[in-house]
Amino acid sequence: MDTRPPLHALGSSPRNQWQVSSDSAVLVRSPLPPRPIEVDAGTKRLTLDLARTAMIVIDMQNDFCHPQGWLAHQGVDVAPARSPIGPLASLLPRLRLADVPIIWVNWGNRPDRLNLSPALLHVYKPTGEGIGLGDPLPVSGARVLEAGSWAAAIVDELATAPQDVHVAKYRMSGFQDTALDSILRNLGVTTLLFGGVNADQCVLCTLQDANFRGYDCLLVEDCAATTSPDFCMAATLYNVRQCFGFVAGSASILSGLETSTR
Repeated sequence: MDTRPPLHALGSSPRNQWQVSSDSAVLVRSPLPPRPIEVDAGTKRLTLDLARTAMIVIDMQNDFCHPQGWLAHQGVDVAPARSPIGPLASLLPRLRLADVPIIWVNWGNRPDRLNLSPALLHVYKPTGEGIGLGDPLPVSGARVLEAGSWAAAIVDELATAPQDVHVAKYRMSGFQDTALDSILRNLGVTTLLFGGVNADQCVLCTLQDANFRGYDCLLVEDCAATTSPDFCMAATLYNVRQCFGFVAGSASILSGLETSTR
């Protein structure tokens, strides 16, 4: 008869847990059975492991994508920033069904803005006048990209789910001064799919930092966009393919998911 104390799971994610008791600690993680799918990335055909993959969606927020948001108030045409909404709305539910974590990485400033340096504030308010980070929008009064405000909320057209993960960022990169890397490692993730806006700014900076940390990176082209000139998107696609990972369309991922479930 086994008289040893019972083991208990210890860890925030089933993908990264110990088993512990009063006299034992089992550090052997349960293996994740591979769940491969094939994705056409143009220059190469990729095989991804869904068991080790997460989708990162960046800055699909009212201030960037809504006609009454911050960018629109500044006279920016937000139509390009809205173009990922449809592809994301199709892709994200299928990824959830495949148990792929969805991680929303959004601007979410502190109300006191103590996490924002003058150098960062200068980018968006270079003369010291106008509407910058944390300032109220003239019509709604919502404070620009402030955590909890309408301005920082994800656009209504993209539904979130209870199991989704939310990370607030305060720089172009979602890794700088956030818990994103710790969350991904607790989820046992090694491959990241990227979507959101702006592709040449926050999406690219986050993707680059992911590459520097050793993650495999795939930019989902139609799930990402920018309000910058067209050459900025072209340069982003070139640099991702050349230096930081792969580029594929959502249709290829959906096809791979469909094949994997047959």
